[in-house]
Amino acid sequence: DVNIINVVPEDTKIEPGVASKTAGQAAFASLESAVADLRSGSIDVLVTAPINKDTIQSETFTFPGHTEYLEASIGDGDKSLMVLCSDDIRVALVTAHMPLAKVPSAITKEAILEKLRIFNHSLQRDFAIDCPRIAVLSLNPHAGENGLLGTEERDVIIPAIEEAGDEKILAFGPYASDGFFGSEAYEKFDGILAMYHDQGLTPFKALAMDQGVNYTAGLPYVRTSPDHGTGFDIAGKDMASAESMRSAIYMAIDIYRNRLRYDRAYRNPLRKQYFDKSKDNVVLDLTKDDSEND
Repeated sequence: DVNIINVVPEDTKIEPGVASKTAGQAAFASLESAVADLRSGSIDVLVTAPINKDTIQSETFTFPGHTEYLEASIGDGDKSLMVLCSDDIRVALVTAHMPLAKVPSAITKEAILEKLRIFNHSLQRDFAIDCPRIAVLSLNPHAGENGLLGTEERDVIIPAIEEAGDEKILAFGPYASDGFFGSEAYEKFDGILAMYHDQGLTPFKALAMDQGVNYTAGLPYVRTSPDHGTGFDIAGKDMASAESMRSAIYMAIDIYRNRLRYDRAYRNPLRKQYFDKSKDNVVLDLTKDDSEND
């Protein structure tokens, strides 16, 4: 069954293909209503349509996009991660909706590590990948050329990758984005962490525009969206493809079910036991086989 709930007055005038404040207010009202239903348990997942990030701005919506709003409204203190994904490729971002001029100062070891932790856990829990391999892209051309074209790789990105390795996260790189995608090296990895919006999304959309999905990882609730924008130029012309929206709906259901299975499997893990040689006791180490415990 399909239920349609009106959350704005029926006499609200919205013209297809026209960006207006009225349309922005209606979009926000719909979003707030859906989030309330998500929190109450009336719905299991949230699939959003694209929004115009300008017309939706108001005193109550001061966010650059869905991702940041959802982190604030349903994150419960958890940090979000924007992941663009299809069946074959998953691209996450260290910085998302941020002016390019501000990106270098936002690329810190701590920020990269935070995103790698969220991404790694999401690949395991949301996408059912046991030991995900994550490629980390560079910030500068040619991965900085050992400092000649920038020092962020040497001073920030590589230390973050090394520390992630200490935490058993399988992160590799940094890779120069052009060669990485041009050589199809992305096929060897379960996830790709890009430094900024267009670095990751431009090649992703060139590869998977029609089936691409925008997924907000890291939050207690599942939210997906088509990977395309509002498309005002083709609104009402019977030209838009429904593939990305269809993929977003199917992926939201898949992720929700993957989370249920993951949480069920890890709900009561076995506690590790160790033998203390300094005491007269017999305690089995459950990480060893029977012959090692004899």
